[in-house]
Amino acid sequence: MKLLRYGPKGGERPALLDGDGVIRDLSNHIGDVDGPFLSKASLEKLRALDPGTLPKVEGTQRVGQCVANPGKVMCIGLNYKDHAAETGSKLPEHPMLFMKANSAMTGPDDDVVLPRGSEHTDWEVELAAVIGEPAKYVSVDEALDHVAGYCVMNDVSERRFQKHMSGQFTKGKSCDTFGPLGPWLVTADEIEDPQNLSLWCDVNGKRMQDGTTSDMIFSVAEIISHLSQMFTLHPGDIISTGTPAGVGAGVKPAPLFLKPDDELELGVEGLGVQHQTIVADG
Repeated sequence: MKLLRYGPKGGERPALLDGDGVIRDLSNHIGDVDGPFLSKASLEKLRALDPGTLPKVEGTQRVGQCVANPGKVMCIGLNYKDHAAETGSKLPEHPMLFMKANSAMTGPDDDVVLPRGSEHTDWEVELAAVIGEPAKYVSVDEALDHVAGYCVMNDVSERRFQKHMSGQFTKGKSCDTFGPLGPWLVTADEIEDPQNLSLWCDVNGKRMQDGTTSDMIFSVAEIISHLSQMFTLHPGDIISTGTPAGVGAGVKPAPLFLKPDDELELGVEGLGVQHQTIVADG
């Protein structure tokens, strides 16, 4: 299934995308696409529905972040060898974790707003895994059994805030609108191998990132297992699993960062495409 949320920001409704690409409203069956409705049992009930019996959503609709109210938004840094190389960083011995504020999350086609004082805002296309079953002390072999589904995430990053304003990466990762998510949450049964997906990002029509999840240093399963040794992963938690080479900070001879009116298009194989316009904060 492809689950999504549509409608104005703050007033989104749950839906699914049927086989013909038509949005079908799920409001009579679930409260929202969030932790309480992402368990295996809940998803099985949704699979039993005939999409043709669900109300068709008419007209052009804004698509919101595909998972509502995540408990934790966790991001893995330097998880592609080529990205570590372009930033001049050593390969990590363990998955490198930082957090993104829940308030940064936004729809896949919403504008990305440059915060005041930003001069080094960057793009990062990523595969995100969404937890559906609680995970604590799980093995690598068990880890993917705890995933409800996968989606596209743009881990937008303000590099000066991130690296030169003291503290941890969270400062540069958590600005408002810095977490476009979606368009859909694709349930795990539709993704045969999360380590065999292409992902890409175009900036103003130019291909900047072009990678594959097979190049991850730590697989999705290894990341989930590792994190679960330290804290419980809860349904609705989001894990964004790193970005391949091609970010603006790695452009030679001089870095390239986002400015107002720039256009981003990015996607992950089988998970849909995002489109964002960069705007300045008024």
